[in-house]
Amino acid sequence: MSRVPPLALIAGQGRLPEVLAERLRAEGREVIYCAYHDAAPGAVTPDLTFRLETMGSLLRALGKRGATEACFAGGIRRPKLDPRALDLATVPLLGRFASALGKGDDGALRVVLGLFEERGMTVRAAHEILPDLLPPAGVLGRVTPDEDARADAARAAEIVSALGRADVGQGCVVARRQALAIEAMPGTDWMLATLRDRPEGLPAGGVLYKAPKPVQDRRVDLPTIGPDTIRAAQAAGLTGVALAEGGVMILDRPATIQAADEAGLFLWVRPTGELG
Repeated sequence: MSRVPPLALIAGQGRLPEVLAERLRAEGREVIYCAYHDAAPGAVTPDLTFRLETMGSLLRALGKRGATEACFAGGIRRPKLDPRALDLATVPLLGRFASALGKGDDGALRVVLGLFEERGMTVRAAHEILPDLLPPAGVLGRVTPDEDARADAARAAEIVSALGRADVGQGCVVARRQALAIEAMPGTDWMLATLRDRPEGLPAGGVLYKAPKPVQDRRVDLPTIGPDTIRAAQAAGLTGVALAEGGVMILDRPATIQAADEAGLFLWVRPTGELG
């Protein structure tokens, strides 16, 4: 039997990279776990550690180890390029990095993906490797969104679409058709934390809506939620969480559904084309 070439797992923050590594290795797939240098330590020991300024060396190392596929998983905030930290293998890429950092998150990711593809690696999405990360459309728990919540989700979908076209964020909170908070660089948890003590006059409740940006490359940076997201939504006083069908991954789906049921929140995968 011929040996299956290894997959390079480019790991950022969060549990997603670990879930992928654990599942793939359990299936017998060789995984080269490449951790970004400032990612929080997790349960998986990195095979390689890298930073933007050593990307050339990372690509060279992966080539020597025979990697033919790469998967980007987990959050990585757009780094600042420190010329003093550049290694010799990365110096030739400096111009492309400088250009990428001025293109917004999506533009920067496309440049990085191109570097891997130029070295013969196919970039695969996390949900392509583990399709069960994408939940089916419909209500996933015991709580069903009412008509007001569905209308709030429809308004939120419009807002997130507009934000995404500006390369800003992948989520917002809406109550009574008013935007209470929008996701930006600090992320979903920070956004939800700002709603724990609401200024007087803001409506109660609200729906957290998550969706990918309209024109983003869905092989990377697809929104992800898990039980912690549900708990943060509960602490923010929300009534539920709505996700765009086919565009948001759920880590540990049974635990996430259980958390929603225990919190009395709905967890709804909003079908494509839903009007309200």
